[in-house]
Amino acid sequence: MNEKEKINLAFRILGVIFAVSIILGNIDLIFGLLTAVLSIATTGVVTSAGLNAYWDSECTNEVTSISWGSIYPGGSTNVTIYLKNTGDVPMTLSLTTDSWDPSDAETYFTLTWDYSGVQIQPGEALQITLTLAVSENTQGITNFSFNVVITGTEAT
Repeated sequence: MNEKEKINLAFRILGVIFAVSIILGNIDLIFGLLTAVLSIATTGVVTSAGLNAYWDSECTNEVTSISWGSIYPGGSTNVTIYLKNTGDVPMTLSLTTDSWDPSDAETYFTLTWDYSGVQIQPGEALQITLTLAVSENTQGITNFSFNVVITGTEAT
C-alpha cells in the first residue's frame, strides 16, 4: 500500500468514526423521534362509607358518649340513638365493644341492639336501641367504661 492509499484509508476510518460518534451523540434524539405518547382523560367518583350517631331523629345532636347510669346486678338499661349513613354507598352494620375497664367487666356485661340487618341507604337515618345487661353474678365492679364500636360495611 502506497502513502496515498494509507492516507485515504485513514480519512475513511476517521469519517466512519465521526459518523458513528454523531449517531451515538444524538441517540436519544433519534429514539425520541420514534416515541409516541397517548393521553386519555378520565373521570370517576370516589365512593365512601360514613356513619354518624345522633340523639335525635333530625340528626342534629351528635352522640359523643353514652352514660348508662346506675344498673343493678341482674338488670339492664336501654339507650336509643339514630345512626345515619353519611357516605354514598348502602351499608349494613355490625356491633362490637372494646377497651373494657375494668378488663373483666366484659365477662359480666352484655351489649345488644335491635338492629335487624337492613341496609341503610346514603342519607338515611335508622333508630337503634342499645341494651346493656348486667349479670346477677357481678361482684366487685362499681364503675365501668367501654367503647361501643358500630361498623358500617358497604352492602353488596
